[in-house]
Amino acid sequence: MVEITKVDPAEIESLSFKIIQEEAGEHGFEPEKWAVVRRLIHTTADFDFIRQTRFHQQAIDAGISAIKTGAAIVTDTHMARAGITETHLAPFGCEVHCFINDDEVIAAAKADNITRAAAAVAQGRDLLNGGIAVIGNAPTALIELVRLFQQGEVRPALVVGMVVGFVNAAEAKELLMESGLIYITVAGRKGGSAVAAATVNALADLAAKKE
Repeated sequence: MVEITKVDPAEIESLSFKIIQEEAGEHGFEPEKWAVVRRLIHTTADFDFIRQTRFHQQAIDAGISAIKTGAAIVTDTHMARAGITETHLAPFGCEVHCFINDDEVIAAAKADNITRAAAAVAQGRDLLNGGIAVIGNAPTALIELVRLFQQGEVRPALVVGMVVGFVNAAEAKELLMESGLIYITVAGRKGGSAVAAATVNALADLAAKKE
């Protein structure tokens, strides 16, 4: 018979983090990077993120600084937007945006025969200058962001590039890591809106602790 451990609701997260710490063992991450990776494991129950998470050397500082200065956050999906805890960002004045369903984006995608996710990147370029790009679903959005950056049209403070899937997901993330952009990403096929949102939540927690 299955035994269910009774846990105070307020202690579930702290107990989860304790279990993650015990099972992860020696992971090699410095504390602030581990705070992000631990959050990804907490979100997915997948310890592969220890091996697969990649950080630009300036990523943590860039993400915290952007949040503390009230930078805009632009997501590729409403799922990622919903996963970001906006109450944690509100004290800093950050707002979360998603343009995937805008009429202009739908029209541009149809006219140019591109995905709406790619068209939405162009739609949000003004907010992305100095903002945080959170791309957890569409490789086409990440590829378009890199293209605009390389053409000098957009310069985000940080890219959370965690696209998922079997077609160009791993390749898009390799492109990101080679682009010169500041990034947090996950090598290979894994990713998703939930882990992209969890990364922002972890950065917001770190920013709050530096207040």
